[in-house]
Amino acid sequence: MALEPARRGAISPFYVMEVMRAAEQREAAGGEVLHLEVGQPSTPAPAGVIEAAHAALDSDVLGYTTAAGIEPLRRRIALHYRDWYGVEVDPDRVVVTLGASGAFVLAFMACFDPGDQVVAPTPGYPCYRNALGALGVEVVDLATGPETRFQPDPAGLESLGPVDGVVVASPSNPSGTMLDAEALGSLARWCAERGVRLVSDEIYHGIAYGPAAATALACDPEAVVVNSFSKYFSMTGWRLGWAVVPENLVAPVTRLAQNFFISAPTVSQLAALAAFDCHDELRANVERYAANRRVLLEGLPAAGLDRLAPADGAFYVYADVSAVTDDSQELCRTWLDDLGIAATPGIDFDPGRGRRFVRFSFAGATADMTEAVSRLRQWARG
Repeated sequence: MALEPARRGAISPFYVMEVMRAAEQREAAGGEVLHLEVGQPSTPAPAGVIEAAHAALDSDVLGYTTAAGIEPLRRRIALHYRDWYGVEVDPDRVVVTLGASGAFVLAFMACFDPGDQVVAPTPGYPCYRNALGALGVEVVDLATGPETRFQPDPAGLESLGPVDGVVVASPSNPSGTMLDAEALGSLARWCAERGVRLVSDEIYHGIAYGPAAATALACDPEAVVVNSFSKYFSMTGWRLGWAVVPENLVAPVTRLAQNFFISAPTVSQLAALAAFDCHDELRANVERYAANRRVLLEGLPAAGLDRLAPADGAFYVYADVSAVTDDSQELCRTWLDDLGIAATPGIDFDPGRGRRFVRFSFAGATADMTEAVSRLRQWARG
């Protein structure tokens, strides 16, 4: 008789991966796909990073590193906070991780015990609630919408009653909306005054279409901040991220990292040292995202999709499709089958209201964005 799997594995799937698999199957059968589902840059790592990786492969043993990451990279990340935000960070508070995903797992395990209540606003990145749930933490939903620009605010948090933690993302996935320094400061003060742990997802920092994003470290040195080399630095497959944690969490996070991951990939760490010298190339990527954003924000309303989140940063447009359907999963299936357009249904980001939303990623080629808008316009005309 087969043994039953543990309950913690019974979490929701990451639906965008299902969309990606369906798109790959279509392509394998010879069909064309315009990829507006994938939340990753379509560009390779910067040239300097690739050159550094080659050098490491030629000259380094590439054994394990310490669990917190190599010291030169931790120092360089700390310097990044001074350069970008004017915030001084002790390199000893930086932990290099197996992607931002690894950072979240470590942070959630170090910060929260089973039964704790942690707010994960919706719409939001599904892996927050899935990872927290798998760890036995009670996820508290805070529904956000256009009235708060799809971001949490102190009034909404106050309505929930006592909680142990809050996860916030600015820029957000899927909405792309951002909290300015004042709004982020208000959230940080609300958490600090109540002894609530603030976990700030800042993996899309560097990709903004107006003012630069603010870091929670400027508001609350006790906040846990997660970032990644995957988005702005265009190093998704290198699986490298980091967390900045308060001093009293350094040892717990490091012990967890030792036992769960040993260390982040060595070649990725050595190569990432060069990433901070590649901003000209990386800013050119952001300029392309900005052009793609304009194509979608100007073109989607002509396809009947005119209720769009502001998309302040990241590379997503979150569209209310309730005028068209109440089943965004079926709509995305239709678009893929009939139009060759892959997009992500909102149920990934909001299990309750997501059937009325679709996320478009504009991280790909501008020509693909233009063609997708053209096909959606034709589809809307019937």
